[in-house]
Amino acid sequence: MTDPGTRAILWPVLAQAALTAAVWVALYGERLGELRRRRIDPQRLADSRLAAGVLERVAAADNFRNLFEVPVLFYAVVPLLVLAHAVTGAAVALGWAFVALRALHSVIHISYNRVMHRFLAYAASTLCVFAMWALLGAELWRRS
Repeated sequence: MTDPGTRAILWPVLAQAALTAAVWVALYGERLGELRRRRIDPQRLADSRLAAGVLERVAAADNFRNLFEVPVLFYAVVPLLVLAHAVTGAAVALGWAFVALRALHSVIHISYNRVMHRFLAYAASTLCVFAMWALLGAELWRRS
């Protein structure tokens, strides 16, 4: 894996994983703080149905779950691009755009949570990952 393009596409993957880790830290900071501040017995959060009726702050938890929805398509397309020797400058740029937009989505979701702002970041990031799949498909088509 000495190809610079191959290495270049891995940096956005690493950044996306770091974003997920950062949201995880925010989630547990928020959750543990609320448990202490409101003196909530952790057993009252045994499942999501119970937790929904107890917790006031759930944005970080909601965002953490979001990071395992569309990003799964990102994590899947990158190794396929590498295996198919189809990493291009466009694929790398789309990878970085995807991560930047997901980071923006997370910041909006965890902070002021304006739904339309969050949705625009989500939709744009999703279009980036779909474009990466289209690049993979076009390259496979070209070679067949």
